[in-house]
Amino acid sequence: MQFSPETLGYSFLGGILPAMIWLYFLLKEDSRCPEPRHMIIIALLAGMIAVPLVLPLESIAIGILPNVTPSPGFYVIVAWATIEETMKYALAAILVLWRRWVNESVDFVIYMITVALGFAAIENMLFLIQPIAAGHIHLFIATENLRFVGSTLVHVISSSAVGFALAFSFKLNRTLRTFAAALGLILAIGLHTLFNFLIIMRDGSYTLTAFFLVWTGAVVFLALFEILKYFRYRNLPKNTC
Repeated sequence: MQFSPETLGYSFLGGILPAMIWLYFLLKEDSRCPEPRHMIIIALLAGMIAVPLVLPLESIAIGILPNVTPSPGFYVIVAWATIEETMKYALAAILVLWRRWVNESVDFVIYMITVALGFAAIENMLFLIQPIAAGHIHLFIATENLRFVGSTLVHVISSSAVGFALAFSFKLNRTLRTFAAALGLILAIGLHTLFNFLIIMRDGSYTLTAFFLVWTGAVVFLALFEILKYFRYRNLPKNTC
């Protein structure tokens, strides 16, 4: 199916807007010692690149795993979360996390979240193309709002689990850091799976529970982020980085 340039343009803008709003708040939290802008852009692009890479893998998962039509089955939901979280982390590791600018514990969280926001931006766009093309503006607005407060934040929280695992193991040896990264990835997959399961299964009857889970995760995330910032700045003179 082909879509007009206007449809693609509006979809892209609608998709990237929630991600950019969350990125703005993230960068405001890190405004005292901001990361290089080119690194933020690389991290965003890494997340965007991940989307076309996961789509064929998710299609394969639908074909080979037990499924329940029209909704995905449990094994497919787990596979989707595993594919997405693993791909986000893999591209972050390949394109971002090894660079010399990633030199403090909090940096791992910032860049993992930025990768997640890049992924969410393109994923949001794909969800918005159909309602825009059909002229269903009310459905576009409803989808946009749900993506902003739900799915985009799920990607942020899930990827931050990997970021925090790397951050809190930053000073440990390579073996322990690898173990911590694996645990963080498992937690990310579990959180993402749980959200998708609550949203998709039971005809959406657990949607409120899913959003409660997301916002509880957001509170925990903010608390952990403040802890990392405290250790980052505690020995620095005021107004210095």
